[in-house]
Amino acid sequence: MNARDVIASVHATMPTTRVPRVDMWRGYFGAALLAAAVVFIGFAPSYYLKGFAESRPLPPLLHVHGAVMTAWFALFIAQTWLVAAYRVDWHRRLGIFGAMLAVLVVVIGVMVGIESARLGHGPPGQALKFLVVPLGDALMFGALIGTALVLRRRRETHRRLMLLATLAIMTAAIARVLLLTGASFAGVPIVVVAFALIDLVIAAFVVADVIRTRRLHPAFAWGFVFVVATQVLRLLLAQTPQWTQFATWLTQ
Repeated sequence: MNARDVIASVHATMPTTRVPRVDMWRGYFGAALLAAAVVFIGFAPSYYLKGFAESRPLPPLLHVHGAVMTAWFALFIAQTWLVAAYRVDWHRRLGIFGAMLAVLVVVIGVMVGIESARLGHGPPGQALKFLVVPLGDALMFGALIGTALVLRRRRETHRRLMLLATLAIMTAAIARVLLLTGASFAGVPIVVVAFALIDLVIAAFVVADVIRTRRLHPAFAWGFVFVVATQVLRLLLAQTPQWTQFATWLTQ
């Protein structure tokens, strides 16, 4: 046997390396791209493309909020891509930064919500009632992300909770996209429409997951119920005098 035959036989016995392939339009990576696109469109006039629309500068807190939220959605894209490309090692390393960033999302989100209510931002005459939306989003996000981090070794549960948390905080972005379209909803508050659209998107992912795995994963089952329950409870809570008193205290 000559040298060429030896080399050929060695190559024939070597295990074949799997080439990573990323399907950009399906699964969690596609969800990450969709979420980022909606956020960009919704906040383009007031943040991303603000220089082309108006020259009034944003307060520093809103700049920090915009940077933190942008970083979160960019990280979500990166993390889903890394998993799809079989780079779980880098996914885990970035996860440490992601945990710290998630804390900032919650803290800055609460601060911005309170400051916006203090300045009277939101539906006319309903700033205090509307405060329940950003505060609820921040707390819901924190609960889902915290659970996902605790259960990070359960990969199937972890990734579903991360997806739910990211989609569930898109209330403001979706509401702004709806405002840009100028659509009318027959007197239905725009936040209710935004909640409904979020629920439809999540439901679509749940159904697709059930079709693919032939079972309803518990994380999607209780996670989806948790998201919808917090939405309904917030809408009911906002109508109570107790919430008005609490919101007034927060904004003093």
